[in-house]
Parts: sequence; C-alpha cells; structure tokens
Amino acid sequence: MGTLRRVISITLAAGLAVSPAAAAAHSPLYSGLIRVNQLGYTGAAGEAAYLMTGQVAAGARFEVVDRRGHRVLTGRAGQDAGAWNTAYKHVYKLDLSGLRRPGTYRVKVAGVSTSPAFEVGSDHRLLGGAKDKAVTFFTEQRDGANVVKGSLGRKPAHLTDRAASVYDTPKFVDPDTDQTVGELRKIGGPVDVEGGWYDAGDYLKFTHIAAYSESLLWASARDSRWPDSTVLKEARHGLAWLDKMWDEKTKTLYIQVGAGTGNVEETFIGDHDIWRLPEADDHDNAPGHQFIKNRPVFRAAAPGKLLSPNLAGRTAAAFALAAQVEARTSPRRARQHLATAAQIFAMAQTTNVKQLTTSLPFAFYPESAWRDDLELGAAELALAAQKLRDPRARGWLKTSQYWAGEYLKHEAGGDTLNLYDVSALAHADLIRAARFDRTVDVAALKNDLRAQLEIGVKRATKDPFGAGAQYDNFDAVPHAFGLAATARLYRAATGDRRYDAFGNGQLSWNFGANPWGVSFMIGIGEPAERCPHHQIANIVGRPLVGGVVNGPNSADLFEEGLGDNLDNMKPCPANGIDFYNQFTGKGSRYVDDVRSWQASEPADDFAAIAVYALTR
Repeated sequence: MGTLRRVISITLAAGLAVSPAAAAAHSPLYSGLIRVNQLGYTGAAGEAAYLMTGQVAAGARFEVVDRRGHRVLTGRAGQDAGAWNTAYKHVYKLDLSGLRRPGTYRVKVAGVSTSPAFEVGSDHRLLGGAKDKAVTFFTEQRDGANVVKGSLGRKPAHLTDRAASVYDTPKFVDPDTDQTVGELRKIGGPVDVEGGWYDAGDYLKFTHIAAYSESLLWASARDSRWPDSTVLKEARHGLAWLDKMWDEKTKTLYIQVGAGTGNVEETFIGDHDIWRLPEADDHDNAPGHQFIKNRPVFRAAAPGKLLSPNLAGRTAAAFALAAQVEARTSPRRARQHLATAAQIFAMAQTTNVKQLTTSLPFAFYPESAWRDDLELGAAELALAAQKLRDPRARGWLKTSQYWAGEYLKHEAGGDTLNLYDVSALAHADLIRAARFDRTVDVAALKNDLRAQLEIGVKRATKDPFGAGAQYDNFDAVPHAFGLAATARLYRAATGDRRYDAFGNGQLSWNFGANPWGVSFMIGIGEPAERCPHHQIANIVGRPLVGGVVNGPNSADLFEEGLGDNLDNMKPCPANGIDFYNQFTGKGSRYVDDVRSWQASEPADDFAAIAVYALTR
C-alpha cells in the first residue's frame, strides 16, 4: 500500500525531477489520492481518473508520465463532483481522453500520491486479457474428477457425487437462515451429479447459478468477434454438469448439491461449518460429517411436476445458447441441446406462481422476477431453432414476445442486468430473433433497455465517481458489469452510442476508479484484492486470479465485526488492520478480509457477468 501513501514531486517535460519546495513555487500542493482504471484506457472520449482530497482543488494541474517519468499529457481538474466522506470532501475528474499512445503510465498531481500504473491499449488487448482471467476463475472453481491443477494446485474432489442420494426439501429454523430442523429425509438416488463448478468461496453447487453463468458464457462465445476456445471449453464443462441435473426420463430437475449448515440438533454439520480443501471431503469419516463426504442432492419439484418458471426459463436458455454456438460446427450436438432446452422450458409453471425456487434456503438467492427468464428462454430457443432450421422457431418467438410484454407490465423498472433480472439480454436477443418479423414490438424492448440504463445514469450523475450501481447494497460490482453489458447491447440493438461512455465508466469503476482505489477483479491492478473469502485460495496462500468479488456493501453489515477465524482459516490480512476503513462513505464500506464474505467473497455469477461485459 506504499504507493498510496508516498508524496511525489512533479516531473518536468525534460524528465528532470525538482524538489517539492521548488514545485510549490509553480503549483499549489494538494493532499489526496488519485484513482484510476487499473485495467487501462483506450483513448475513448470521457475516460478519466479521479482526484479525491480534503481540499478545494478545482483547476488543479495534473500530468501523465510514462515509464521513464516523461510527461506525455497535462490537464486541469474539472469542477468539484462532491464529497465522498468527511476526510475526502472533494472529488475531481481528471480527463484522460487525450491519452492514446500505447504504453504504461501514471497520473500525478502536485503533492498528491502518484496513481497506480495503468496501460493504454486496444479494447481487444485490455478487455480480452481481463476476460481471460475471469474465465480462469471458473477453471479454478471446477469440482469432480475433471479439475485443472492451475495456480491453486487443484486436485479431484467430491467423487462421491457420482452416486449421491436425493433428499426431501429440509425445514429451516427461519426463512433467513440455512440451519435446518430435524434430520434430512432420503427420498431417492443414487444420481450422478459429479462435476460442475463450486458456487462461490464454499463448495455448494446450484442449478440456478450455473444456468445463469452458463447462459452468459455461451452468449460471450456467440457474440465475440474473435474465436474464444477458452470460453468454449469452460462453458462445455459447466453444461455437462447442468445436463446431469436434468433427468429427462423422469422429468426431474435437481437444484442443489450440498447443505449449507447443519441442524439445530447438531447431529450433522454442513458445508459452511468447516474450512478445508475440497479433496478432504471424500475421506472425511468424522462423526456428524456424513453430509460432508456424501453430499445430499435436492430437487426443484417432484418428478414430472411443473418447475419454478425462473429455473425453467434460465436453464432452457443455457442449453439453447449452447445450441446456437454448437450449430456452427456440430449440428447434431446442437440439436441435442435444443431438445433438452425445449423439454425443460415446457415444464415451466406459468400460473399461480408464488415464491420462486432458487436454492435451499431461498434466502441464499431471493429472486422475485421470473417473466424475464421465460422471455430469455423462449428467445434463445427461437434463435437456436432459426440456426437449425427447426419449424418451431416462430412459435418460440411469439412465446418470447408474450413474456416480454408480461415482464414490461409487471416487473420492469426496478432492476438492471444481474443474477436476478436477465431482461436486458432477453430483450436484446428477442430483437435479434425478430429481425425478420415486424409483428414484434421492438420499439418497446429498445425503450426498456434504455430505461434500465437510465436507472444507472441517474445514480451516476449524483455520484462523484460516476457509479451506476448502489454502493450500499449487495452485488454492486456485478450490477456495474451488467450496466456495461447493457450499454453494449443497447448500441447493438439501436445503433445509438449515447451510453458508450457511461458503460465504459462502469468498467472503470470496477477496475479501480472508485473511492477505495481497488480493482474488484483479482489479478488486475494494484493494490489488488488480497484476502478473498475463498477456502482454497486462503489455505494454499495463492492469488485467486480472475475472481470477481462483491465489492462495497452496506456499512451496517459490518457494525458487529467480522467474527472469529474458523479453524484452518489463515488470518488475512495478517496484521488484522482494515486499511480501507478510511474510505468508508455514502453508507457503504469495503472490507478486504477473508472473513468479510459480504464484500470479499467471489462468486460464479459475478465472474460470468464480467466475462460478458468484457466481450468484444
């Protein structure tokens, strides 16, 4: 963190450094910090860094220097964008849009710490490199036999999932806890649910999350201008597991592998109760650990019964998107995926919908919108059918149009693209599917894409760093990635580039141009996330490259502290000091601590929306 604390001198055009005293005679000295997009800049209009300070500094002179300290750009701070907190009462935008020559640079303001280094380069180089890292995270999250050793030294784990037992939906102590009451009741099995990805920093696996992540990975493979074998490889790995979670013979969708916490009677423990490497579970015969070694499987509904529409829609979308991509090289495989998608979509319950099914407990992922999932599923089925010349294409197109209308009536206006609302992707792909059908109200879909962007723009205009997401709520980082992706989808659908700068600003915020000066993707920038709430990375003591963390959250969540370290959990940071507490503001706080799952836990859905937002 020394980069943030040291005071620097001004570097002249000739590359000669002068003393702070001499510099003061030419320019006022300011105390503060400079925040930059540590992923890098492309020279696009509106690109900026930020000066946060306790002093009035409008018009302050800044300069950009290259690796050798040579000045390549100068400018002056813009108007005061407002206060962040009591220590940093002023934030100023530093316009970097004139910086276009590829290279590595830093920003300087007299008396202020120099910025972290950043690169100037092409979209393909900068965004593509970050996307590759996010895909690497999925590889590190693999479960089962087909793991890749990677930087974390992964080993095969949970091979017992090949013959897992199915259990009835457990009873929970209350709706907001994952602690169960009584014993789990076995109702079936064995089923093979080996493989897939861990959901987050623990070892549970969810169909709800996997289907969303799969949809975005396949959409990235489809929409990328450059062939991406890495994305395809990982998407196929995930789809193989998702296929196991659907039993087409009995028409049963399994939704979860593993139990979060044990029961109140303490006769068994769950995944969240111990901190360990996953490969240890296959050999864990300790009393009460029966569901650690032999993990329970839960289903969405009884065999042949209708499925929660959110699950049916997004799971069908994943297979249908895979069909679109595979149709290029393997029509037979594509038709198999289309058949699976059609089967699952047909099982959706569309009347008398009450609480949705996501996970057990529902509080893990409390989704309320579902019409968007059906719009998405039908749109992807229509696109897949079009590619495969399947006559059902028009029927699915009309179904997607219907659910789009229902979404606009009942659910629009409150959220933007993220795990809980996929309407932006659904709208864009319905527009794509309807390119030869004038009966679809394309204008309404475009208007809603714009309305979602305006939700973010409205927030950004009031925020000194231009953030379109909510700092004091869960999932600020994935929401910012979702807004960036939506800006691209809107441009593709309309040709209107008015939100390009806004979308780029959301990426910039996620990669360091934020109050904490942190890139929320591990492996990008410095200072980077050091202490993710991730068991494997913590135990082996190596960076979790590509992991995307939740980021800032409500400061209220941290008022009672972070609790004790679990057994086998390595304290991180080692000195226990919360360096970022000084930047707490706007009701939000960011904590870089292995215990702070509310801020520092990486998750599959976070990385998936990052992959899609970075796709070009």
